[in-house]
Amino acid sequence: MKAELTLPSELVEQISDRVIEKLKPILGSNGKHHEDDTVFDKKGLSEYLRLSESTINKMVSNKEIPHFKIQSGQSGGVRFFKKDIDRWIAKQTIPEINQFHAKR
Repeated sequence: MKAELTLPSELVEQISDRVIEKLKPILGSNGKHHEDDTVFDKKGLSEYLRLSESTINKMVSNKEIPHFKIQSGQSGGVRFFKKDIDRWIAKQTIPEINQFHAKR
């Protein structure tokens, strides 16, 4: 009996993106553990996620999104590590119900 597995191209892309993300620390310069250290303010995050700043504010108030606060005079405020946001996005992703289609 022979079974053939056909994967949708979207799923193949998701899998390859995850593999690349997992390999990035290993393939970084000289084998050192390298993470993206980009930090967003609310405006930058709203552009990255394509959400309004008021939506970002609500999510922060409700502790729905990873963030940290800077308590430094006028330049203080809420900030977001891109690596934390990307992990958060991955956790929010809902997989398709019928991802695998086996042919007989």
